[in-house]
Amino acid sequence: MRDGAKKSTSARAGGSSSRGGSSSAKKSTSSSARHTSANPPGNQTPNTPDINESEIARLKVDELRDRLHRRGVTDTADMRKDDLVKALVKSLRDDSDRSGRGGSSGGGVRTGSQSSRSLKYAQEVTSVDDEPERPGRSLVTTDHDVIRRWAEARRGVPTTVDGTEHDGHAGVLRFDFPANGREKRLREISWDEWFRTFDERRLNFIYQEERSDGRQSNFFRLESPDREDG
Repeated sequence: MRDGAKKSTSARAGGSSSRGGSSSAKKSTSSSARHTSANPPGNQTPNTPDINESEIARLKVDELRDRLHRRGVTDTADMRKDDLVKALVKSLRDDSDRSGRGGSSGGGVRTGSQSSRSLKYAQEVTSVDDEPERPGRSLVTTDHDVIRRWAEARRGVPTTVDGTEHDGHAGVLRFDFPANGREKRLREISWDEWFRTFDERRLNFIYQEERSDGRQSNFFRLESPDREDG
């Protein structure tokens, strides 16, 4: 009987140990779940923490297409949602990479040995919220949103001068204003290609919002601080 009692006690101890192991497993599972929730698998951008893939994936298809369009990405009509998400993440990463290489689109003026006097006396614009100090004021920016808003307000489209392309890259950059009659020598390109070339060549966008009499101005000039020919 004593041996039987020992066996019974041992069995109960074993059962208790088993229940303890189950409790431990639950705690481990719970901890793992909390870790997964805090670090969702869709947010896999360690080098660009400001890009939240999980948040982007929650956008609707029309919202994704709209954001891509505003960033200059075209041909999205036949893309599925997964592809739209990937395209938007890639576009955001590319912008982040350009900023890291000094090709910032944050509005800061680029300077160099060939910086002009026009650049020196122009009012620097770093966001769409900045206003000219007065009508007719010469302005300068490298901010993509400022440049695109300026062009689209005048129904301008991004173009390159035909025949100036080289090595598969866009040539001389221009804007075409169809309302004034299309220029045959200008070939339309995507906003993405236009801004990529703009940043790679370290160009500044010198422009006016209004003439001195308050009328809308279409004046602009692209200038390189590194080359006399811009």
